[in-house]
Amino acid sequence: MAALLVVGIGLPPLGAVLRPYVTEAVFLLLVVSFARVDLVALRGHLRRPGLVLAAIGWTTIAVPLLYGVGLALMGAPPGLALGLMLHGIASPMMAAPALAALMGLDATLVLISLVGGTMLVPLTAPLFAWIFLGDALPLSPLAMGLKLAAMLLGSLALALAVRRWPGVPALERHREAVNGFNILVLLVFVSAVMGDVAGQTLADPLGVAWMALLALAIFLVLFGATALLFRRAGRQAALSLALMASQRNMGLMLAATDGALPGAAWLYFAMCQFPIYLAPLLLRRLVRAGIRRDAPGSSAPAGSGSAKPPAPP
Repeated sequence: MAALLVVGIGLPPLGAVLRPYVTEAVFLLLVVSFARVDLVALRGHLRRPGLVLAAIGWTTIAVPLLYGVGLALMGAPPGLALGLMLHGIASPMMAAPALAALMGLDATLVLISLVGGTMLVPLTAPLFAWIFLGDALPLSPLAMGLKLAAMLLGSLALALAVRRWPGVPALERHREAVNGFNILVLLVFVSAVMGDVAGQTLADPLGVAWMALLALAIFLVLFGATALLFRRAGRQAALSLALMASQRNMGLMLAATDGALPGAAWLYFAMCQFPIYLAPLLLRRLVRAGIRRDAPGSSAPAGSGSAKPPAPP
């Protein structure tokens, strides 16, 4: 997966060609992700509604509020402020359950919290955008909400059709082919986002380095704050939700705004890709230590009920 970042940075012309198709790529990634949801695992975690509702409230309401208040206090430049706020109001990315499973965390808890939060985004994202961005948003909050709802409901409807025909067993049998298709579609998104990074690095290396450090710092703060907030649920659950909350679905925000964002927002989104794809390496030791120290009667075994690896926007 990290090789996609290298391709995106190393082939800027490819990014220029593929950028107009970001919305279509995000839609297809959503379809595949919804089609591969493990419904049995999803129903199983409905027995823990308190924890799930708390996770949904944190990632869809509390996190955007913290972003908005933080931006108001720090006085970021308009372009960067737009990118940061869109990052904050986004739902967690659809590949979070797969990454959680890869790291030995509770993928089913991540899955049900993710699905619940994602379904609320057409309501919460426009509201927070209107409160904290106002006229800086390149489209009206109503238009944003309608587009998000259309993308999510449309991709969900198509995913349900795919689950009927060719059906879930066929998706399982052809898992490698589906994964390959996901990678190709993800290449469209990554190339579009990373296409200008090489040129911007040559033109302003310090500015790009600062943006990369900012993206990494926000990732780590979100991860740490979420882990601390949910620590009483057990280390495995806390780390699972921390991973989910720290990885936001920026592709959905790009699609909702048709990519009509200033250069600073695009650069910030690009820099956010690094902690997303390097998370398994950055957090491996911490996660392993947390799982080893967790109580023997943990509510969910490591990686239980994991979603099949969807490639994220």
